[in-house]
Amino acid sequence: MADFDPVDRARKAVAERSELPGMSLMEHLEELRKRLLRSLAYLAIGTAIAYCFHSQLINYLQKPLLDFGLQMTQTHPTDAINLYIKASLIFGAIFASPFILYQVWLFIAPGMYANERKYVGPFMAVTIGLFLAGAWFGYRWVMPGAIKVLVMDFGKNFNHMITIDDYTGFFLSVILGLGVCFELPVLIFFLALFGIVDAKFLLRQFRYAILAIFLVAAIICPMPDPLSMCLFASPMLVLYFFGIAIAWYAHPDHRKKKEPAAV
Repeated sequence: MADFDPVDRARKAVAERSELPGMSLMEHLEELRKRLLRSLAYLAIGTAIAYCFHSQLINYLQKPLLDFGLQMTQTHPTDAINLYIKASLIFGAIFASPFILYQVWLFIAPGMYANERKYVGPFMAVTIGLFLAGAWFGYRWVMPGAIKVLVMDFGKNFNHMITIDDYTGFFLSVILGLGVCFELPVLIFFLALFGIVDAKFLLRQFRYAILAIFLVAAIICPMPDPLSMCLFASPMLVLYFFGIAIAWYAHPDHRKKKEPAAV
């Protein structure tokens, strides 16, 4: 059997989807404009709701510091209001994410087969669930560990002045970085859905995938020790092998075998 060629698969997938009812360029642009405007409206609503609870959100954001008896330091008169706005925007985007993702799905739905559109519910649930799982993993395990190692251990002989800008940037890089990394199965799902990769290809390339995962973990891991890097990489390795199962299920070849033959 010939080796799996992802380029050839991608060309075949494009050829198959060219048979779907298409839209003109102007229709695509108009559809994109409509979805963007609605997404921005949902983001604005989510941000306004989040701002109503900004005090609770700041306490939630600062809790990993407070648990060690530390607190953020304001170094500029506008730091506090900027933090309220930034926190409201971030949490507002999380609150509005189901509605924004639904707009994304509506934009790409015309390019999908009718039987593929049934994935909208599971797609939204899995995408949001994985992001929240990654964010929770970062908040529950990585942030406290990072503060203990970097501040309480390495910085035990120094005065601690953790500014609002520095801490929030560090916090968001960990939380959002891990949330995005946990979306790996969703990325694999779409690559397999369009015939670009399949389960066999992913299995054959697992050594390179492990190397790539550990490189990503080394970049986003805020702690210098190898154990912490492994802590980052472990869930991504599990998600990669979970993505292989998803690729087997979502690939067009597998779905065609399940479809009844035409009479």
